[in-house]
Amino acid sequence: MDKVTQLTVKEDMKVSELIEQFDKSGVLGSGRVARASNILADMITDEDMNVFMSLGGPLIPGGLRNIVTNMVRERHVNLIISSGANITHDMLEAFGGSHYRDEGRDDEDLNADGIGRIADINVGSDDFAIFEREITKIFEDISSRKSKISIQELLYEVGLLIDDENSFLATAARMKTPIFAPGLIDSMFGLQLWMFSQDHDFTVDAVADMHYLSDLVFDSKKIGGILLGGGLTKHYTLASTLLRGGLDSAIQITLDRPEAGSLSGAPLQEAKSWSKARCGSTLETVIGDVTIIFPLIYAGVLDRI
Repeated sequence: MDKVTQLTVKEDMKVSELIEQFDKSGVLGSGRVARASNILADMITDEDMNVFMSLGGPLIPGGLRNIVTNMVRERHVNLIISSGANITHDMLEAFGGSHYRDEGRDDEDLNADGIGRIADINVGSDDFAIFEREITKIFEDISSRKSKISIQELLYEVGLLIDDENSFLATAARMKTPIFAPGLIDSMFGLQLWMFSQDHDFTVDAVADMHYLSDLVFDSKKIGGILLGGGLTKHYTLASTLLRGGLDSAIQITLDRPEAGSLSGAPLQEAKSWSKARCGSTLETVIGDVTIIFPLIYAGVLDRI
């Protein structure tokens, strides 16, 4: 048996060197982080592998916007499956809005001042008002050219009309990196889309996405997964590969636990039983906060590749 090596931390240590220490230890959370970092590096550098990334939970308001955008720009991901909320919050910042640190105020006081709270993140109604105004202009532009569109096509068209180099939606459109959002209607974006459709001939076809997505899956020699958070976006990423026998490689970062049987807390190994991950695939689940762990892992990978 290999011995557990005690961790050594030194002055001016690079992130990759810390990850190497985690790897030498090889146990508990540090071992999981190291293995996930190694898997991510292998996925990014494998020219035969298309990397699918899912974004669940408040990752954009939680500070990961520039990281996601950079991964698209550097072609470290080839496809994104996002919640409608992360798309909404990306656009909110693109239109000049912001996310703010919570000051511990009472939630009823926040409501009176038109402020919504996401854990310790605040968003003002004024910022959403700007979002609503700008997204309506974009819907008018797109609907004047197309009366029926898939979700993926809609997000591509929206991205082309956003002028913000830090927007992952805009960057993905310009890099032709497809974005899917199976739960798009469950967001402020979706609400505005429904309101717009009440007096405009504009239909969004969710089923149409499956044709394009299935072609991408079957055209891929290998598929890797970066599953950030759980829920619908995680399942859609896994299920998209079902007909080809599952993912070849994947990492998952989640705070959810497995005992209740929910998908969000299910270890990736469980996906093998459903053929959502291939038998023999390289998988690692890391338990923890995505906004801490993923930047650490990705920074370590950038040191190495």
